[in-house]
Amino acid sequence: MTSLKDFLRGGLTALEPLYPAEEARNILMSLCESRLGVARYAYITDPDFPVEESSGIFKDLERLSKGEPLQYVLGHAEFRGRRFKVTPDVLIPRPETESLCEEALKFPAKRILDLCTGSGCIAWTMALEAKGAETFGIDISPAALEIARGQDFSEEIEATGSHRPVFIEYDILRDEIPFEPESFDLILSNPPYIMESQRESMRLNVVGFEPHLALFVPDGDPLVFYRAVARWSGRLLSPGGTGIVEINEDLGPQTRDVFLEAGFSESRILNDFFGKNRFVLFSK
Repeated sequence: MTSLKDFLRGGLTALEPLYPAEEARNILMSLCESRLGVARYAYITDPDFPVEESSGIFKDLERLSKGEPLQYVLGHAEFRGRRFKVTPDVLIPRPETESLCEEALKFPAKRILDLCTGSGCIAWTMALEAKGAETFGIDISPAALEIARGQDFSEEIEATGSHRPVFIEYDILRDEIPFEPESFDLILSNPPYIMESQRESMRLNVVGFEPHLALFVPDGDPLVFYRAVARWSGRLLSPGGTGIVEINEDLGPQTRDVFLEAGFSESRILNDFFGKNRFVLFSK
């Protein structure tokens, strides 16, 4: 029988080649909390707690040791206090994107559009927190849309009277735009923005497992999706409407200028909690 302290010791040995020691420890404690139902501090209060093979936790550790993200191993990720289903078909929601939603909620909106919706974390958050708003999510990936549609917040929808988001399969790079002009008050997007040349500097748990379709853009045209967002927003935002996009921190001024050149009255860079260029906000 393996004890909790021995499992953690072996787990740290397996994960420290991939992660800093503190991050490896946090991953293991989260895994134990989820799979074994023990508190994160149980390795102190109950170090001899038995870790059973039947829990599946040893297979989980094997997957983690190959670089697979914890969220894919568990099948869920936390985002603004909610549990979102995630698979390798969608990006793992990140804290920076929570800040995008926080910023977006400052703007009253009756109709909201989320471009490149992925797991649907932005669309669902806005649907549940922007009171009474109708929310739409667009993505090119049928597999991602299946995940987005399958997020289960039925109880919260019933309790709040929120509208369930509508998810639509569509390529935003196409010329046609399948909505009526000036039909949205708020347009949001976390599109692909990592340049191919940045791939080598990325960690295995990201580049080896998360969907490249949602991550990478060619070095020769890294702003291709922002020009598409600008085109959609120019047609679909109502007068006085607002857009917010998550950006590549290395391309902040260039991304801001895409929206200025598209004729928006305002386009400015917003920093994240680390002080890095993280969003561009634009207004019509």
